[in-house]
Amino acid sequence: MGSFWMSLVRLVSEPLGIGATALPFSILGLLLKLVLPLAVLLVLWRLIRRPTRRLLLRMNVSRRARHRILRWTRGLARTVYFLTAIALITALLGAETLRFVGTLLGFLNQAIYTSGGTRISLLTIILAIPIIYLASWLSKIVRGQLDRTILSRMSMDNARRFSTSNLLRYAFLALFILIGLSFIGIDLSSLVVLFGVLGIGVGFGLQNVIANFFAGLVIFISRPIKVGDRILVNNFEGDVVQIRLIASVMNTLTNETLIIPNAQIVANVVHNYSYEDKRVIIVNSVQVSYSADLDEVEAALLRVGGHNPYRVSNLKPAVLFRSFDASGITVDLRTWINYAHDKMTAHSWGNLEIWREFKRSGIVIPFPQVDLHIKDRPPFENRPPLEGEGV
Repeated sequence: MGSFWMSLVRLVSEPLGIGATALPFSILGLLLKLVLPLAVLLVLWRLIRRPTRRLLLRMNVSRRARHRILRWTRGLARTVYFLTAIALITALLGAETLRFVGTLLGFLNQAIYTSGGTRISLLTIILAIPIIYLASWLSKIVRGQLDRTILSRMSMDNARRFSTSNLLRYAFLALFILIGLSFIGIDLSSLVVLFGVLGIGVGFGLQNVIANFFAGLVIFISRPIKVGDRILVNNFEGDVVQIRLIASVMNTLTNETLIIPNAQIVANVVHNYSYEDKRVIIVNSVQVSYSADLDEVEAALLRVGGHNPYRVSNLKPAVLFRSFDASGITVDLRTWINYAHDKMTAHSWGNLEIWREFKRSGIVIPFPQVDLHIKDRPPFENRPPLEGEGV
């Protein structure tokens, strides 16, 4: 048992090494001089963060200002944490810091792919990460500037402006990424060839993704649907919440979220209730008895349509006598309503009021029935014998 502890102490106290390179610290020194201070700093930040939030909640500041203060505080804490980590690592390495940094950079700069003028290493991949982040940040700034200056002055609605600004953002994002990659030494012409070769193989496995991507571009440009529209697609009815490049998000009438691939929206018939005009016609169908006074039926239905709280005030309801059916006469009340989103509620209101109005007016709503008429026939003993019966 004593030898085990001696071996463990020797393991944590001996200097570490990577290959032929000896490091000027041990596992114990690494834990005490780097890991432990960073852990203590992290715990202190978490202890300070909660009282800071409570203090801001008690202060008479707006929610936006509070959010801004917390954001800047987090950014400052991360910066301090990062600088502290660099200082601790430098102190841990001591005078050998520059040599170890050079060794690390030399290892990361070893080529893992070479083609023409393009040389890709681990360092190139690491540098590409902040470039992509910076390109995303710059593209958001450009989109915001275009929204506030050029797009806000153009005669387009909010949905078209949203689609245009998103397309411009993705275009600038691709442009900034290509410019950044060229700065870190990637030959874009060789990269295009590489992507072309990879695209042949990847394209077969990502056919649906590519189809949905281009369908998303078609939706952004042609706008068969836009955010806020009430649509019916694949027998699902709901409101469009978000339109993305690959799929669109819809909330159904039962508050269920559907993720619909954009290719299905472009390739299939989409019933858009609010494409150009949010007003729609609701149809309340009802049957009346053949003995009913149709003039009174028409007057009763017009009274119901005229009192509908969802109707368009300057468009009168209409009554159509549609068909003569087995149990009664089918009549339609057609009412214009202001918003397609109220279609189900307005239809339910109309059905209830039709029932009440018919009950007050004495109009009968028939139910399916069958009348059986039995003709008179001769008594059993006087009927003629059937075929096959004995006399």
